[in-house]
Amino acid sequence: MGKIYVVGIGPGGKEARTLEMLEAIKESDVIVAYTTYAKLIQDLTDGKEVITAKMKEEVFRAKVAIEKALQGHTVAVISSGDPQVYGMAGLIYDMACKNNVNVEIQIIPGITAANAVAAKLGSPLSMDFAVISLSDLLIPSEEILNRVRKAAEGDFVIVLYNPINKPLLLEAMRIIKEVKGIDVPVGIVKSAYREDEEIMIATLSTWEKFLNKINMITTIIVGNSKSYICNNKIITPRGYERRYDLHVIDSNS
Repeated sequence: MGKIYVVGIGPGGKEARTLEMLEAIKESDVIVAYTTYAKLIQDLTDGKEVITAKMKEEVFRAKVAIEKALQGHTVAVISSGDPQVYGMAGLIYDMACKNNVNVEIQIIPGITAANAVAAKLGSPLSMDFAVISLSDLLIPSEEILNRVRKAAEGDFVIVLYNPINKPLLLEAMRIIKEVKGIDVPVGIVKSAYREDEEIMIATLSTWEKFLNKINMITTIIVGNSKSYICNNKIITPRGYERRYDLHVIDSNS
């Protein structure tokens, strides 16, 4: 019997790859991936069987991976970011369990979009945050919007994945603005760590001017009540100012 690596390749750029990810792909003789992800790692797949699929064919990818492993192959199933954050990890385990398949599965973590995007924006995730997908393909929009409201009411920094459904995005941001107010920082990053990367910083009152730039590979971060913008970066204080004086730097020294 073979083995399945469920591999997180990070946001897409080579600089964000991990050594563990590179080793897992090197060991694998079969690569199963969404077409776009296969292109992002094509420099690593020479001499391997590469099986690609379109978006919304996740079940097919999981099925093929499990069947190939049962045939004795070492298979790498590719997810962007981290495979446990809206990736293939849960589906692979779920299908293996439901079909009584006891194949070895190993998760290879990667840099998820929340962390990749936050690094481009400054330090917006320095306090508690919630990650919410705005994809309503599998989850009803009412459930998504309820989670958005609860996260806003809890004053979490909110990370929004998959903002492709514009009406749902607009309603989610309306709810957040209703709860948080208009001055909270908003960071929007499109294609983080890829050639066409774009970084946009706004507030809950001005973010809509970037609406036409938002697509499936865009991630949005909305700050909490303490977040602020300085030098075109979003900063969410950890809370040190509650116990310490941070005005301690002598600029003349």
